[in-house]
Amino acid sequence: MAHSFLSIEKLTQVYPDGNGGSFSVFEDASFGVEKGEFVCILGHSGCGKSTIMNILAGLDEPTSGVVKMDGTAISGPSLDRGVVFQNYSLLPWLTALKNVTFGVAARFPDWSRDKVTEHSVAFLEKVGLAGDAIHRKPSQLSGGMRQRVSIARAFANEPKLLLLDEPFGALDALTRGTIQDELLKVWRGTNQTVFMITHDIDEAILLADRILLMTNGPLARVAESVDITIPRPRNRTAIVEHPNYYAIRNHLVHFLGQRSQELAGQPSDGQMQRPETVHIDLTDDDSDEPGEHLRAV
Repeated sequence: MAHSFLSIEKLTQVYPDGNGGSFSVFEDASFGVEKGEFVCILGHSGCGKSTIMNILAGLDEPTSGVVKMDGTAISGPSLDRGVVFQNYSLLPWLTALKNVTFGVAARFPDWSRDKVTEHSVAFLEKVGLAGDAIHRKPSQLSGGMRQRVSIARAFANEPKLLLLDEPFGALDALTRGTIQDELLKVWRGTNQTVFMITHDIDEAILLADRILLMTNGPLARVAESVDITIPRPRNRTAIVEHPNYYAIRNHLVHFLGQRSQELAGQPSDGQMQRPETVHIDLTDDDSDEPGEHLRAV
């Protein structure tokens, strides 16, 4: 853990309960993310996923514990960390292109205006935006197009860590699938490290290298780290045919439906709470009844 690109060490967040006391959202949470990894985190509402995200982004300070990136403790926001929110968070008075160039110019102050524009246009094209669309303001774009701009803006800044806070939650299923594919395409081309919150199990399996599972709050913890043992590139229509797909999916559903509650509310007693690694791989399974592994929950 100590040598991971992103290292979360004994992270604790305590808030007042409104009655003169306090409650712990999570205690001594500890896990790591390797450079270039795409990691998703799953858990029920109230378990502290967004709190962890805000701490990683530098938008919130933990009660105790430390977050290190490249061996240096995180303190406050930084251009080394990009964030994509569910509500787009675009500047409404700027066009799509200028929403991207605004950040790129701040990230690379020595670049010429032409280079900033060329770089920004290239990333907008990577997410499927070109022509007249990039010169429209957010109010003139659909929800899917606005989220494309948000993703292009985050990647164009070339942060060391990209944080995605349920970026597709407000989109319809067809648009979500298209932008997921575009996100993967851009990620493969940049090899950036991605940490993403989602409530969608199938989305997490499609996108992630690993999935972190949180127990229910308060006193939540990151209990498991599930390897996604399905090779890339992944196709959303073909992935369900892989021998490991339903085995992994069933495990995730069982954890979120039952074990997240069973493991909830356990104090850490000051001990580092590291997730248990879960590695499910049925590709070498010689069972005569594979259907037992491929039953959906």
